[in-house]
Amino acid sequence: MLTIALKEWAVICDLLLAGELSLLLRKGGIHESSGPGVFELEHPRFALFPSWMHQKPAMLKPRVRERVEVFEREPAVVPIAGIGQVARIWRVHDRSVLDEGGALHALHPWTREQIDMRVNYRPENPLYLMAVRAYRLPGVRPIQNVPAYAGCKSWVPLSEQDAIDDTSVTASVSDVRFKALLADVDRAMGL
Repeated sequence: MLTIALKEWAVICDLLLAGELSLLLRKGGIHESSGPGVFELEHPRFALFPSWMHQKPAMLKPRVRERVEVFEREPAVVPIAGIGQVARIWRVHDRSVLDEGGALHALHPWTREQIDMRVNYRPENPLYLMAVRAYRLPGVRPIQNVPAYAGCKSWVPLSEQDAIDDTSVTASVSDVRFKALLADVDRAMGL
């Protein structure tokens, strides 16, 4: 049972669960406690907690924009449709790999402006790229969006009654395709 969720734009959760995305950009929550260059995530396995209020269609590539729904407030009930498992983390030393013409440009939905915003937010902290293998739950698990889950935060500790059963999940991306993605990113990162 999972009692932690990653709050992410709803469209990004949808892309992950549809197998159309396997990479996330992050700043913070990633540590080198096992030594330099060995990055670890606070919570490597988590429920995907969709958020609608702060989605910015203009910060997504045109092919994704039409799928974005923006609400003035978050819904009273949040549909949890899947989980994520982080397989690998890379520190982004050269953001040009993410830009148009870069080796990873086709593998993510963000515009240059969104990447700039991430790079420039707390510039003393590095930008990380995470390979996330998404898994669909057998059915959507609705949970009440209580005040403890609200706000702009990455991690949402779920109450025991809202814990997500992650035992009967289906991978959104095949093993072969996910391994190929990891190899592609390794090459792009010079590994």
